[in-house]
Amino acid sequence: MVKEKGTRPEAVDPLAQEKAARAVVATLGKREFLEQFQKLAKSYAQDPGNPGSYACEGCQRCANCMFCKDCDSCFQCTHCTRCELCNNCSHCVECKSCHACAYCVQSENCTSSAYLVLSRNLQDCNYCFGCVGLAKKDFHILNVPFPRTEYFKVVGRLKKELGLP
Repeated sequence: MVKEKGTRPEAVDPLAQEKAARAVVATLGKREFLEQFQKLAKSYAQDPGNPGSYACEGCQRCANCMFCKDCDSCFQCTHCTRCELCNNCSHCVECKSCHACAYCVQSENCTSSAYLVLSRNLQDCNYCFGCVGLAKKDFHILNVPFPRTEYFKVVGRLKKELGLP
């Protein structure tokens, strides 16, 4: 049967397409699999889209983020700036690979923490400055504990000297 000009093609069944795609993938050999994987990775790297994000500026490959600026590959972050590979973070600046953190600055690989500055690999910490590898600690500078009031005095001075916000 030949379609007449101007008629609509039959609707494509998404379940049938999915089934056909599974059948193709299930029969791939090593070489074909690696070729398809490379194509997929290349197309992802070239797509700077931000699906599900709202009011983000200059972000690339972020998903479900809101009010972020110049972030890359983040997920469900809000009000973050120049972060990379973070998820579920809020109000962080220049952080990398952080999870569920808030108000952190130039920190990396931190989890469930807040108010960290120049820190690495912290878990469940708050108000740490220049710390590495701590867990469940508060008010530390270079992994040394400080009383709360003294912490803020020393950090204020260090931030000025280091030119940090």
